[in-house]
Amino acid sequence: MNEKNRRFMDIILASIADGVFTTDTENRITSFNKAAESITGFLKAEALGQYCFDIFRANICQNACALRKTIQTGKPIVNHEVNILNKEGRRIPISISTAVLKDEEGNLIGGVETFRDLSPLEALKKELNKQYTFEDIVSKNHKIQGLFNILPDIAESDSTVLIQGPNGSGKELFARAIHNLSHRKDKPYVAVNCGALPDTLLESELFGYVKGAFTDARESKPGRFARAEGGTLFLDEIGDITPAFAVKLMRVLEEKEYEPLGATMTVKANVRIIAATNKNLPSLVEAGAFRQDLYYRLNVIKIELPPLKERREDMLLLIDHFVNQFNLKMGKSIAGVSDEVLSRLMKYDFPGNIRELENIIEHAFVLCKGNFIELEHLPTELSNPKQNYSRQTAWPLENAEAETIRKILEKHGGNRLKAAQELGIDRTTLWRKMKKYGFMDEKAKG
Repeated sequence: MNEKNRRFMDIILASIADGVFTTDTENRITSFNKAAESITGFLKAEALGQYCFDIFRANICQNACALRKTIQTGKPIVNHEVNILNKEGRRIPISISTAVLKDEEGNLIGGVETFRDLSPLEALKKELNKQYTFEDIVSKNHKIQGLFNILPDIAESDSTVLIQGPNGSGKELFARAIHNLSHRKDKPYVAVNCGALPDTLLESELFGYVKGAFTDARESKPGRFARAEGGTLFLDEIGDITPAFAVKLMRVLEEKEYEPLGATMTVKANVRIIAATNKNLPSLVEAGAFRQDLYYRLNVIKIELPPLKERREDMLLLIDHFVNQFNLKMGKSIAGVSDEVLSRLMKYDFPGNIRELENIIEHAFVLCKGNFIELEHLPTELSNPKQNYSRQTAWPLENAEAETIRKILEKHGGNRLKAAQELGIDRTTLWRKMKKYGFMDEKAKG
């Protein structure tokens, strides 16, 4: 390339908003534009002649360099998301595209990479996601959003709360949120699994005992009620207690006092009770397996949590949440899941609900060495396409989107403007999707 053409090329590169650099076949940088300087923090003079991995320090540089792969295979890579470290050591998310460089005779002379700073987009995404996060609870489901609206009012009261939902649906997250929003937030939050202990152990665990109460009681031990004094006591799996123990628990709820095992005097209890169960307590009451008076005492304020299969619009939010969580925990920089993985997860019924999704993402993190979680990183029951991983024959992404739009439209009485605002899309985009899914009826408003 003659000097005139080189100057012309430099002017063009300087005017491009995306970062652009070229390398020779040995991965040494041969050109570096202004945007590349701005994004990486390195000046052109510092970058020229350096190996690209010394400048970019991306999470794929050592084992899966995109530009090296393109030079070796001749195949371009388009919009691949990675993280780099800038000159100050700050993580910068970027999207890269690569291609080979050849001379006039078609001989390979190196490669070119363009990259775009995704930091503003990531910041906007976090800002938008804030409206779907409450304490540690992540959801855009209209039922959960409705609970977000009333949780502060529930927390301000001292009323007993009963949280009902399947295992893994987030019952303790809601219990903690209520405690953290209450005037008791600076006092202890204590949890006990009532289903894990027989009556005798559960009684001593909750009420404590005094020295000499039984053979091995060499010292007095305060129970969970004492430890939660002034704060909140979370009674998980309350549906598993026996009617006999329910009588003893009733006294605490009615009289606000209890007797430690072996004690001769009662102890006052200033504790807020939040109970949770995965069982249908009214059915247990009808069958005589749960005391009716205790049920009514617990069921002052009731919160019902849906299973994850009824919250499929939350799947992306929850996946992003767990990916960020395990990136911090494991020191990785995984960008997310592949389209194939997302499709597979959207088809799955999640009998273990949110807890199962969290375990699936953690399992994938252990195996994933690249930037995206792929099918082979999932547990066997999900990664094997021959496995009957869902009781549903199909739930493609389009069905999930259509169902979400339908529910939001129903919620707003067919008002497209309000529905579009809640969905976070333009009204024209909503109109196109309504037309696509056959929702274009005359009742739609706005």
